Amino acid sequence: MSPSTLLVRPPAPANPSLPPRRCAPVSAAAATLRTSPAASSVAHFSRLRTKCRFAAPGVREDYSSTPIDVVADVKTEKIVVLGGSGFVGSAICRAAVAKGIEVVSLSRSGRPSYSDPWADEVTWLAGDVFYARWEDVLVGATAVVSTLGGFGNEEQMKRINGEANAIAVDAAKEFGIPKFILISVHDYNLPSFLLTSGYFTGKRKAESEVLSKYPSSGVVLRPGFIYGKRKVDGYEIPLDIVGQPLEKLLSSVENFTKPLSALPGSDLVLAPPVNVEDVAYAVINAVIDDSFFGVFTIEQIKEAAASARV
Repeated sequence: MSPSTLLVRPPAPANPSLPPRRCAPVSAAAATLRTSPAASSVAHFSRLRTKCRFAAPGVREDYSSTPIDVVADVKTEKIVVLGGSGFVGSAICRAAVAKGIEVVSLSRSGRPSYSDPWADEVTWLAGDVFYARWEDVLVGATAVVSTLGGFGNEEQMKRINGEANAIAVDAAKEFGIPKFILISVHDYNLPSFLLTSGYFTGKRKAESEVLSKYPSSGVVLRPGFIYGKRKVDGYEIPLDIVGQPLEKLLSSVENFTKPLSALPGSDLVLAPPVNVEDVAYAVINAVIDDSFFGVFTIEQIKEAAASARV
């Protein structure tokens, strides 16, 4: 985001008979700027104070202005996270709050049972993607992030992994949302006949919708197994006990296992797990970096997360 340009009209001189005052540019230390927390679609009002000094033969005058209102076009980010109360979705909401991004979550369960302070900074909406009032959900959003997905029978998987995401993409495009970010899945180098299941066909349909409707701003993240501390019905499942050491092990032997990557299904064993925080911060990178779009692999997700953490 480029810095905004402020247009300031200096106060008129107190004595019109004196020559114009020469005002030194106001440094960051000499100016106080307070921006309104209003929505990005509304102009932001700020206050700026200037200081001038005038000197002429027999005349010396210091002059400090009274505060004046300044209109600043300040860009702020607001994301809508579909499935924000879930494992991956809540991590994205938490990371966005930490980065000062406004967050709205839409999920069937609404607000989760978290007592963490960051949860109070999120607007939690309960609803179904198939029946959502998008004009209310998407108002003021600069990006939509979808974590929608799940397992079941063939029709159920096609519906939740494919159709639900396609509906969300269409709604975001219709309401002029600039970016769409999809959490998809690594294909594990599986044979093509195994990729015809409802889970993978649904995910690939969703990917196709994102990339066709958002060719220069759509983002598809393809992580493998995602680990972290997952909360289910008030209980915490420490997936990182398995995921973290496995990620370190597979990453350390990657140079030796690369020749095996051409084998069908090899990534079921060799693809390193991904920390849920890495997925979350890769999403943040996609939100704030306009040059970040396309399909991203496991390693690229980790690189993007590292960039967003800086």
